[in-house]
Amino acid sequence: MDFKAQNSTITASRNICKGRPVPEHLRAEIWQICLNVEGKADSISSFDGFFDMAEQSLLRSDCTALVDKLGNDEEDKVSVVSDLESIITFYCKSRNVKYSTNNGWLDILQPLLSLKLSKAELYNCFYAIVAKYIPQDCVKNGKPFHLFRLLLQYHDPEIASYLDTKRITPDSYIKNWFTSLFASACDLKVITKMWDVYFQHSDPFLIFFMSLVILVNARDIILLSDESKPNLIETMSMFPSGLEADDIEDFCALAQYYYNKTPQSFKWDYQSILFGNKLIQGKSSLVDQASQALCLPVSISELLEANQQAVTEESVRYFVVDCRPAEQYNNGHLSTAFHLDANLMLQNPVEFNTAVHALFAAQQMAIAAGSVAGGEHLCFMGSGREEEDQYVFMVIAHFLQKGHQYICSCQGGFAALHEKLKDNLSNEIADHNAKRCIVCNPDSTSSTSELDNTDDFKDSGKDSSLFGKLSNVMKSKSAEYKEKLTNYIKNDQISGERHVSNTDKVGKRYRNMASVFTIGDDEEGEEGSYGGSSDDEPREVVSLETWLHKPDLIYHCKCKEIKANGYMYPSYMLIVNSHLYLLREIPKEKNMVYIQSRRALGSIVKITSKKRHPELITFKYGTSEDDGLKITDMDRFLIPTAGDAMRIVKSQIMKVLDALDS
Repeated sequence: MDFKAQNSTITASRNICKGRPVPEHLRAEIWQICLNVEGKADSISSFDGFFDMAEQSLLRSDCTALVDKLGNDEEDKVSVVSDLESIITFYCKSRNVKYSTNNGWLDILQPLLSLKLSKAELYNCFYAIVAKYIPQDCVKNGKPFHLFRLLLQYHDPEIASYLDTKRITPDSYIKNWFTSLFASACDLKVITKMWDVYFQHSDPFLIFFMSLVILVNARDIILLSDESKPNLIETMSMFPSGLEADDIEDFCALAQYYYNKTPQSFKWDYQSILFGNKLIQGKSSLVDQASQALCLPVSISELLEANQQAVTEESVRYFVVDCRPAEQYNNGHLSTAFHLDANLMLQNPVEFNTAVHALFAAQQMAIAAGSVAGGEHLCFMGSGREEEDQYVFMVIAHFLQKGHQYICSCQGGFAALHEKLKDNLSNEIADHNAKRCIVCNPDSTSSTSELDNTDDFKDSGKDSSLFGKLSNVMKSKSAEYKEKLTNYIKNDQISGERHVSNTDKVGKRYRNMASVFTIGDDEEGEEGSYGGSSDDEPREVVSLETWLHKPDLIYHCKCKEIKANGYMYPSYMLIVNSHLYLLREIPKEKNMVYIQSRRALGSIVKITSKKRHPELITFKYGTSEDDGLKITDMDRFLIPTAGDAMRIVKSQIMKVLDALDS
């Protein structure tokens, strides 16, 4: 069959099957079509018949063990063992590779055996799967696993961070998934349906996203586990065994969803490295970069293309954060880029945190307005020079440490952007000043004088959008910068952590009012937001043992703090005479905790729980106004001993209020 005819057949098969599992009687034919081996020559016929590899006895033993597990008739067993040994021996000799028990080849052959293929067809299918779908160097160098960690961090930074603190690397739990396309961990019925969909997609990168879906769906098991490292690794490696045949369509659809929500540079840059026969020149350095990278890289081409396309639910759109020094930004930048000077993180942390709040406010407003500048995915851009970019890396690490999703970096920084747009700089790069641009004039110090900036805030006519105004604000002098950002945040109701003390206005919240302590369904739509405590400010580290023996301690219990994004943190709730303290565990330091929040008992205006989940408790803080309660903040906890805890908290609150009234 010629190339055009083969392509036509593959396309027709996909159109008929529509990415769904196929009927059993058609599976052998469909797989061969999708693997592009239908009608291929009998390659194994050239096998010399010599079984003389150094690892031959190991291979024969493994083949026999597999066939015994399948339960074939004695007469068939000898024939199947012979075919399996011949296929792998020929493959090893023709490819000059060695056999090992953990390379997944026999796991791959097991589902193929169920198709009742001829020996020649079996070999061709096996060869196509290993060549096209199994990432290179899974066993030796771990290239795919460095990349998978970046992918996991991109979509669920909390799981990635937790596993990092446990020193659990991806190769320890997903190697067998990758080397066998899940065949080593899943039931045969599950695998055949999974491969039906997988081969129709004809994209080897889908295994990364299937693995991602498995971990994200099991995030509670991972994050709440108190198992030892070896036991947790063993538990995680068996996650795919929980899949059932009826789950496969939804499972693959979820994998495709995450695929669409990931920068495509992920695929473009690593296709030849992981799945190509030969490494394309210029790509080899990416192998080392993946193991050292802080986050997923995004190419300039993708960055520019993404923000020019129409907005769809599946599209990846970027909010570009230019982290270069102000003088470099002022002399040329991407018109849609938000400026966040990385130097502020060290020079003025308070101003830096103010700028970060403004960044998120601007991002949400740009998304709501449907602006080309708006996107959920934060792409950080440096200069492309080491002397400045070391500070950019610190900013990226800060955002990752805070658990923000969709964090990526611009490959090559501003220098790469400048090179890409070199033929149209004046139209594509805003405020470009060739004399002071560090790319056009590398010797330039880019020092910007007062005179150079006199027109920074004039209405240019072409940059009058809200986002353009925000960008101009970023170019002001330090005093103006801080004042304008503070006002902007205030106007957009962006507030930080608020600690309420006993001297705050408490009013008559409980007298002549119905009890505010209710055990029932949480009310929907109430003002305020739970998880008000901020991680942006430095937190005091104390000894848990010391605090559990404080003389004024009335009650304590283990709990989990639940943040607004759904993340849970192992913590301790402590009740003393006048305050409720939340102490958060520090993963790497046993018996040491953060003081996450201090809440005056007199500021608690309501405590509620979920009717179906009475251990899920919400504390609401605020004051009593003439028109009712004003909720200013909330905390939400998962408390196993909720009944005892709430009884003691209520009793102590009433004592505090009685003391205040007297």
